[in-house]
Amino acid sequence: MTCIVDAAAQDSLSYTQSEIIYGRKDGMALTMVKVAPKLNSNGKAILELISGNWVSSYRGMDAKVKGTAIYTKRGYTVFLVMHGSQPRYTIPDELSDIKRAVRFIKYNAKEYAIDSSHIGITGYSSGGNLSLLAALTDDVRGEAAAQDPVDQVSSRVHAAGVFFPPTDFFNYGNTKFSLTENKKLLTMIGVVAAFDFKIYDAVTRMYKPVNDSVMLVMLKQVSPIYAVSSDDPPTLIIHGDADRLVPLQQSESIIQKLKEAKVPNELVVIKGKGHGWLDMSAEKNMVADWFDKYLK
Repeated sequence: MTCIVDAAAQDSLSYTQSEIIYGRKDGMALTMVKVAPKLNSNGKAILELISGNWVSSYRGMDAKVKGTAIYTKRGYTVFLVMHGSQPRYTIPDELSDIKRAVRFIKYNAKEYAIDSSHIGITGYSSGGNLSLLAALTDDVRGEAAAQDPVDQVSSRVHAAGVFFPPTDFFNYGNTKFSLTENKKLLTMIGVVAAFDFKIYDAVTRMYKPVNDSVMLVMLKQVSPIYAVSSDDPPTLIIHGDADRLVPLQQSESIIQKLKEAKVPNELVVIKGKGHGWLDMSAEKNMVADWFDKYLK
């Protein structure tokens, strides 16, 4: 798979930009935009997930590319990764895309002039959820790995810095409040399809809804808090204490688990801020500082 767009950066810009196909599924391409510093690359990479409400889109990409300057000025090559979106694809499908992106970047590390052992990941909201899932869940490779050399590569990342991520769908804001049991609320905020888990029936050749017991297993699989272990990468979380969409408790509870597992961690609480705010440059610099510290 090769670059399908090579946008020659103007002389006034400090970076180059290109679009890359990192995988294919259902006859469609999975793409990401690589933004690399023209000078003084540090040989390290950051995956920034383009995700909100578990939807990924190329819309507004110019602004997203410009927003990578905080990282590229420090020498990082940034990959703006797009994934399959709900309602067509659920969270496990999207996580599979993200892990494929990590593997693809590592497989092509020499071509991209990066070190495959120095990769960070970041994202906002659902992008934070997917970033933590990619960082904390086990590196499991299926049968496809025997056929595709990319899938033989590890999907492990080496540091995570995320913003206001959902982490525990069984205890959402309050202990024992399962967000997914309130379908009316999920529908209202436009994310119910992200949890519409289905499995393939080889007899009927159709996807069918999972039963209640499988649903519980899959909910646990998409809640990063249950994947915390002592070998996880250093994790920074930034969260506003006035967030009404993703409660601060979601970050506090997983940070506690990371502390118990003795994983380097930090929670930065931004007073009076909700689910995102207009100027987040200071907080993005905190993430960049985190990567400087742990992607040595």
